[in-house]
Amino acid sequence: MIALHSNYLLFQLADGESVPCSAEMITVEISGEPCGGLDPEMLHHATASVFHYFKVELQRESVTAGEFSRAIEKVLRHLGYTLRSGTAPEVSETDLGLLADEAGAGLELFFFPRLRDELRLQLRQSPRVVRFHGLRGCVKQIAGTRRWSSRCERLQDQIVAFLRECLTSDSEKPACALVVE
Repeated sequence: MIALHSNYLLFQLADGESVPCSAEMITVEISGEPCGGLDPEMLHHATASVFHYFKVELQRESVTAGEFSRAIEKVLRHLGYTLRSGTAPEVSETDLGLLADEAGAGLELFFFPRLRDELRLQLRQSPRVVRFHGLRGCVKQIAGTRRWSSRCERLQDQIVAFLRECLTSDSEKPACALVVE
């Protein structure tokens, strides 16, 4: 296998093919109505930031094209741009481990508001299924423990109950399913 250059990520396409790309090689195309004065330079910087996030912060060698585009959409939404997708995603996913990283070990106080914000962000896309994965690792990270304990069990139940409560209070679409694993 040929070694990948340090400034490249492998982009996994829908057909299974992987294409190496650097941040400068990525082109983002927005079709449809004008996007509220979206500056091309701003889009370039957002793309480079997302690339850096996957490559440096998550230390990933590869990313799917879908993951990358969802991350760019998320960044642009956080910057205040309103985006409308052509079709609603079937499944909207979030890694609970990443949310726990943002909160830090033992900081449940920061984790739960961030979890609610993430759920609301996913619900705006009107998916049929909202999926949160990595629950066990997330719980151990927040609890600051290596082994599963009764505290971990309680925290796991608390996270699932919190997500259910948020889904029923924030969801305008009752047909949305919640999967936490």
